[in-house]
Amino acid sequence: MARRGAAGRRVGVALLLLALALLLPGAAGAAKTEEPAPGDIGSQRAIQAAAKDPNVLKEERVHPDLAPSAAYKHEKWEVGWFEGEREYVLVMVDPKTGEVTESWTGYQVAWEMARGYSGEFAHSLNSPLIWLPLCAVFLVGLFDWRRWRRVANLDLLVLLGFGVSHIFFNLGNIGLSVPLAYPVLVYLLVRSLWVGFRGGGAGLRPVWPTMWLLVAALFLMGFRVGLNMADAGAIDVGYAGVVGADKIAHGEPLYGNFPKDISSGDTYGPVNYLAYVPFERIWPYSGEWDTLPAAHGASIAFDIATFVLLLVLGIRIRPGPPGRRLAAILAFGWAAFPYTAYVLESDSNDSLIAALLVLTLVLLAKPFWRGVSLSLATWAKFVPLMLAPMLLTYHPSPCPGSRRKAMILFALGFAAVTVVVMAWPAIDPGLKVFYERTIAAQAGRTSPFSIWGQDESLEPIRIAILAATGVLAIALAFVPRRKSLLQVAALSAALLLGVQITLHHWFYLYIVWFFPLLLVALALLEPTEEPEDPPTIRWPIRRRREPEPSPARSRPPVPAG
Repeated sequence: MARRGAAGRRVGVALLLLALALLLPGAAGAAKTEEPAPGDIGSQRAIQAAAKDPNVLKEERVHPDLAPSAAYKHEKWEVGWFEGEREYVLVMVDPKTGEVTESWTGYQVAWEMARGYSGEFAHSLNSPLIWLPLCAVFLVGLFDWRRWRRVANLDLLVLLGFGVSHIFFNLGNIGLSVPLAYPVLVYLLVRSLWVGFRGGGAGLRPVWPTMWLLVAALFLMGFRVGLNMADAGAIDVGYAGVVGADKIAHGEPLYGNFPKDISSGDTYGPVNYLAYVPFERIWPYSGEWDTLPAAHGASIAFDIATFVLLLVLGIRIRPGPPGRRLAAILAFGWAAFPYTAYVLESDSNDSLIAALLVLTLVLLAKPFWRGVSLSLATWAKFVPLMLAPMLLTYHPSPCPGSRRKAMILFALGFAAVTVVVMAWPAIDPGLKVFYERTIAAQAGRTSPFSIWGQDESLEPIRIAILAATGVLAIALAFVPRRKSLLQVAALSAALLLGVQITLHHWFYLYIVWFFPLLLVALALLEPTEEPEDPPTIRWPIRRRREPEPSPARSRPPVPAG
């Protein structure tokens, strides 16, 4: 990477080096044809070995017209068995021994992530020696050991319940891992609605001192960042972010213009790629899927941003020691929850959504900036648009005139971001291509990582749940008419959960979309005797010191009656 020299005589050399740096990625990304080493078996021997595999023999009895095709990839022979264009079996053959090492049918043929490969996501974080202690720290840190029958304690256990599904995913058994995620999602949806409308009793009440929670949170954040730097790998999501940032930096069209190895990576909104630009400029895209330091830097920044914003939120909600304790609980919850670390170790972009939604809560009392923040989240991954009706009408004051002004300011903030971030995609390649590559592509996506993708007969149920979620999103613009921050957080989590339940492609990375909102709601829950004015944010917070009463002016209380 060329650095700009301070002296004028080095400008020409710097420009030359920069030009070479921009040309080299194209050369590095050129397609390379893999060939077996001398002495390795050829394609015909590989096909002969694969033909004896039990999965091939089984499928041939059902599909007698299967035809093999062999390709040498990643230092092994991959033999696919096709009928027409559909691949029914994929067999991996060792090029040196001629032995079958892997054999896949069904979903695992097309979906490599369904094969249970070790380290496919989050690398060493999946080790029980790391994962189980992290689960224990999350539970021990937030559990109320004095009143263990609280519903909030059950909520913590259910949040960790995604791990049951996760075990089967790591074993490559998505026939079990996928349906096992839905009881957890449904419970959390019902719980979020209950908290949003009814309150739900006392929330998170950890027994540990505030300082202990804060120190533990800081330690966990340092551990996570260190683990990311030592052993993490960017999945296709992080790779797509870096590629998009590179195209923005070079003024190229963002949609319909991605390289072949990430051809569907332009499925996100422009804000997602804009967020990667600073990191791609520091660690430029090499032109190929390498270690991607820019993706590492971006995911660490998104994770830390969410952590810091939760601290800020807690302090702004409750000034003084109660606010510091609330901030410590929120920060610890984020740092200790295994699935926030899962996103970080996968170098995914999902914590960007978490950060923007927490920022929306921080800015809740500022209609214009609340609209800006939600618009940024919407044009990153689209789903947060479901929160727009509720946040449009949110206003702590019952005054109709003030409420109308707040709605106008929110709409202006949302529209301003929309115009800015959509201007270039609207010009090149145009809104039609943008829609086809993003919203239409995601809506038409088929995936075995949902019960809807595994059983198409359930599609009417999915449509009904999606429609009900849409109706709920509109209804929340009016009911409850005056919402507390607790209600906004809980009901926002409910809307995101409702959408996630209906996704054709659902994955554990998406948990962080709703988790910080649900965490805020559970931490704010008060006992049954709720205060008259529920928690909300007033910006900025100024603590007024009440004047001491003067003894000369004091009067005895007036007797009643």
